[in-house]
Amino acid sequence: MLNKQVASLFQYEEGVIGLVAVRDPYPFQRQLDGLDLLLLVISDVACGLASIQHRRMDGQQVMIRRVTRDLLLHWIASSRHKDVMEWILRGEIIHDPEGIVDRLRSDVMVFSEEIQQRRLLVEYSQFLRSYLFAKQSLEDGMVLDAHNHIVRTLNHYAHLELIESGQHPEPAVWRQMRRFHPGIYKLFEELATSPETLEQRIKLVLLACEFAIMSKMRSSCQLIFQVLESREEPWSIAELSDDESLSDLPIDLSLLLQRNVQRGYLREVAVLSKETGGESLDLRYKLPR
Repeated sequence: MLNKQVASLFQYEEGVIGLVAVRDPYPFQRQLDGLDLLLLVISDVACGLASIQHRRMDGQQVMIRRVTRDLLLHWIASSRHKDVMEWILRGEIIHDPEGIVDRLRSDVMVFSEEIQQRRLLVEYSQFLRSYLFAKQSLEDGMVLDAHNHIVRTLNHYAHLELIESGQHPEPAVWRQMRRFHPGIYKLFEELATSPETLEQRIKLVLLACEFAIMSKMRSSCQLIFQVLESREEPWSIAELSDDESLSDLPIDLSLLLQRNVQRGYLREVAVLSKETGGESLDLRYKLPR
């Protein structure tokens, strides 16, 4: 009944192309949100209305989230808003006159190659970065900071494995990993419960993560390689940062380029800088031939 009431209120707003109703939108955060229903209002263009609203409807707490189709696609592809994936997969489509939301759900369910490559690159970048923070903190004698970073590293490792296999990371990712990849789950368990010292536990996890970082670099960075392959001339980091395939992704592009050069997956090319009259060299990147 409430879904019909909600649909009648919002489906005629200007630009609305779809409505998705999600019961219990944060199933793993029931103590925090207190919501009964979330309504995702998807439009083709931004409107002047508030992007988030709380309402009481038919005695229930309802959150209204307005989002454009482009922003929704960005959230899904970049992993910036992990709850959105759950909403699209779990929610009830209550208004979809052109089938746009249904097609989006199908793309998410089958994990289209474009979405998978973007999410792999994002998770790998965060995996690598948090690993390096953990390693540096341990070398500096900051064991508790290293522990904080290595927990994040393991979470990114788990997400990376799931995305690589075409699965969506669930909010309770370690329950999922216990079924899907007992080996990585065991690393997390050892970090938490092993009788060894905290420093020894962190070193063990760092060793396992280092191997994964080396072995997964090429497959996780395919999106960068595809951009580089799109032309013969080498690319500057500024050009890569501005490319539409990479510009909106939360990645450490500089770090990824450096590591791929070190592994021999990319080639660094030095050219005379026009800005300094040839007094310095600009570094550019291309695929090795």
